[in-house]
Amino acid sequence: MTFFQDLGITSELMFILVIDLTIAIVLLTLMRYLQGWSVNVNSRDELAVKDNFAFGISTAGAVMALGIVLTGAITGEAASSYAVEAIGMTAYGLFGLILIKIGRWFHDKMALNEVCKNDLIIKGNVSIAIVDASAAIATAIIIRAVLLWAEDLTVNTFVAIFSAFAISQVMLVLLTRLREKRYAGRNQGASMQQALAAGQTALAIRHAGYMLAMALSFNAASHFIIYNPEAYIGNLIGWSMFSIIMLATLSLLITLVKKLVLATINLAEEVEKQQNIGIAAVEMALSVAVALLLTALMA
Repeated sequence: MTFFQDLGITSELMFILVIDLTIAIVLLTLMRYLQGWSVNVNSRDELAVKDNFAFGISTAGAVMALGIVLTGAITGEAASSYAVEAIGMTAYGLFGLILIKIGRWFHDKMALNEVCKNDLIIKGNVSIAIVDASAAIATAIIIRAVLLWAEDLTVNTFVAIFSAFAISQVMLVLLTRLREKRYAGRNQGASMQQALAAGQTALAIRHAGYMLAMALSFNAASHFIIYNPEAYIGNLIGWSMFSIIMLATLSLLITLVKKLVLATINLAEEVEKQQNIGIAAVEMALSVAVALLLTALMA
């Protein structure tokens, strides 16, 4: 105990850390089982008996997403009591879990409206699983940013969080529609969703990069939008305007960087025709790197 005291860690703080960690582990475990319950399958059978890689990727995305959200719920500051700490951590954790599930449902119905995501994942479609996992992680990055932006633990706080979350989901769908339009224009009107359903993994990896990049850029909004829990309309307008500006800026920068870094390479041919996973992975890395740089500069 002397060692921890020398580091400035009191017994009260250690107990709070134990509370937070215990609640986090319980919620992560719950998320794993929710994956199976939500599609009426046994998660253990899918993961360990059938060796369903797609289900594993989807589950990994959900678990990682919840872990990201929980980092936004943990402030690092001790609450006024153990009960308040437990209630706050549980409330934010459960709210984050619910938002992740809502986000995935919204993405399934609106972004992936041409395919049945759950059926394809149960059948082992890795491409759809990659998009699903990336959408969950992107949603979690956004939720975490909003949790850190908001303050206190009131009804108005949750309204403010949900408002920003709703805007982010609309922007993810808009991003998907823009990517679909570009894909159709290069492939004689073909559907990007049907290509993903057909198992084009390279296409899924590239699209995942765009979703993660948009989520990371969304993070910068918390540095510019002043938190006011009672300004419902103001919050919606602020997040909406900033999201559109960031999406446009990010798209232009990613296009420019890819043309410079991957000069002389026909990206559409390599990814969409030849299904070159290596090139798609580089594209994904560049998208995320640009978003991280943009977010750091704006912070």
